[in-house]
Amino acid sequence: MALSLNTPASTLAAGPARAGTRAWIALAVLMLPVLLISVDNTVLSFAIPSISLALVPSATELLWIIDIYPLVLAALLVPMGSLADRFGRRRLLLIGSTGFALVSALAAFAPSATALIGYRALLGIFGAMLMPSTLSLIRNLFVHHDQRRTAIAIWAACFSGGAALGPIVGGFLLEHFWWGAVFLLSIPVLIPLLVLAPVFVPASKDPAPGRIDPLGIALSLGAMVPAIYGIKEIAQTGLTFVNAAFIVAGMVLGVVFVRRQLRRPDPMLDVRLFRNPVFSGGVLANLLSIFSLVGFLYFITQHLQLVVGLSPTAAAFVLVPGLVISIVTGLLAASLAKFFRPSHLVAGGLLLNAAGFLIVWLNADGSVAGTIAAFAVLGAGVGIAETISNDLILSAAPPAKAGAASAISETAYEVGSVLGTAILGSVLAAAYRMNVAVPAGLSASDSHTAGQTLGGAIDVAAGLPAAQGQALLASARHAFDSGSGLVALVGVVLMLGAAIMCLRALRPLPADK
Repeated sequence: MALSLNTPASTLAAGPARAGTRAWIALAVLMLPVLLISVDNTVLSFAIPSISLALVPSATELLWIIDIYPLVLAALLVPMGSLADRFGRRRLLLIGSTGFALVSALAAFAPSATALIGYRALLGIFGAMLMPSTLSLIRNLFVHHDQRRTAIAIWAACFSGGAALGPIVGGFLLEHFWWGAVFLLSIPVLIPLLVLAPVFVPASKDPAPGRIDPLGIALSLGAMVPAIYGIKEIAQTGLTFVNAAFIVAGMVLGVVFVRRQLRRPDPMLDVRLFRNPVFSGGVLANLLSIFSLVGFLYFITQHLQLVVGLSPTAAAFVLVPGLVISIVTGLLAASLAKFFRPSHLVAGGLLLNAAGFLIVWLNADGSVAGTIAAFAVLGAGVGIAETISNDLILSAAPPAKAGAASAISETAYEVGSVLGTAILGSVLAAAYRMNVAVPAGLSASDSHTAGQTLGGAIDVAAGLPAAQGQALLASARHAFDSGSGLVALVGVVLMLGAAIMCLRALRPLPADK
């Protein structure tokens, strides 16, 4: 509600206070780790071809290099959000920033795919300390709803801005340095945070925190990791007893975790929040919008560099218009929410995601112009859906539980990131393996490498006679683009279903008037 000069004093006293200049400076400081995380994710997407050529990972290792970070991060976000509520959000933010910078330096010099996977897992641990702290501190800095919605829009726009900055800076680094240089970007971002956060960001925590729950933390990890691993392996190797057992084990441990949280007087995660359709619908929208973005980036960055033949910098600039549009629509969503129902805005964003995938499917020749148009439409959808869904999640939770609510929001973000790569990336890998024609006479190792990934085929082709190498490259690129078309079609179907589900889930919103 807008306040006028004629607003009664009693109304002014009863309403939430508006934040001052210092709070907005604190917001700018908090955007540094947000920028870091988004840059890190996008830079890695563009570094995939370089990593594939330098470390020659298998298809499974390549997916794990990408997935292990968001998987560990997602599994630890809820425990870290609870610890932030208990020990202090600013304190955990500073610890996480220090650790993230140190491990990033180690990851830059990883000697093998296995080592890089290990360092990415450590980055997930420290990243889990960063993310809930930023959003929960925003919730406590901005208690006035209009200001909070604007702050969240800036927060979401910073994610998109980092995604836009990451490819450009990362592309420059990849053209002039080795692939590990992209991990060193975190150091100049985190140094200002460590200096400025103690000055401008106020300390905050839950005034009545619950006890630390080691068993609950173990159960949350046990539920998340095997379930995601099983999904990845089914997409890679098909439905087997072992793969299904991983998923079932994760689901069983998830049920045990929920029952434990319901019985505890001071739960690590208040699962009763999910009874609120505003909260649960916002979490669902958050997960699905990021699913579409990360899945899209996974295959389109490889297409632009390994099929079209663009340099990393040129490929980055192809995606910049869509990322800029994502920023603009994210900021615009805060204003649109005053005139449109949240359920319609979220569903509209997901429908735009579906339209982006549809353009990819229709763009059979994989033209650069078609890719620009597809990502522009998808970026608009992500910007709208992310801003509104995060606002719904935080608005539905009490301020004292801001860390836990933020952790759930970020868990949805990271699970969506994992599933986007795991499901759409695995569909792409399966389609590639079925369609690529590997020349006869290669060694078993070369046949396996060329038959797993497009990057592997390019590496093998470089050592073959010209005619044989060209034939392998043509087959591999055709197989990759055929898989990309299938992935796009799957994305269309999933996003259409997601829009319908969000319309139903958010239908009872009190704000839907």
